Amino acid sequence: MSTEQSAASHASMVPAYHYVAIPFLFVATLYFGYVAATNVSLGTFMMLLLAAGASVAGLYARMFALGVQDRVIRLEERLRLSEVLPEELRPRIGEISTDHLIGLRFASDDQVEALVREILDGKYEGRKAVKAAVRTWRPDHQRI
Repeated sequence: MSTEQSAASHASMVPAYHYVAIPFLFVATLYFGYVAATNVSLGTFMMLLLAAGASVAGLYARMFALGVQDRVIRLEERLRLSEVLPEELRPRIGEISTDHLIGLRFASDDQVEALVREILDGKYEGRKAVKAAVRTWRPDHQRI
């Protein structure tokens, strides 16, 4: 895996999930919806429910995994900030939102203090703005 990463290139697509599983579930749901509408029966309705349920389960499985990952990132970044920030900023770590912490994970230790000060001053709206401000990028190849 390449170590080069930036705000423009850090997103990761999982082909089997994003390009195969999700489209297959979506197409199957559409197909069984069509079948249920044109050939009304308990069997076709049950197939539609199964396809719709599988689609919803597939999407939620991804959302749940990302939610847990965001919580881990929040913990990791709070620990890192408690080590790299100057003493006067450490009590304010709890004021930094999870969204901002997720953006901060890409910033080098040298740049974190300045970014944290700007976040606390209200300069950035969310993780994308923080990531765009990162100049020395720390790659994260473990994001799911």
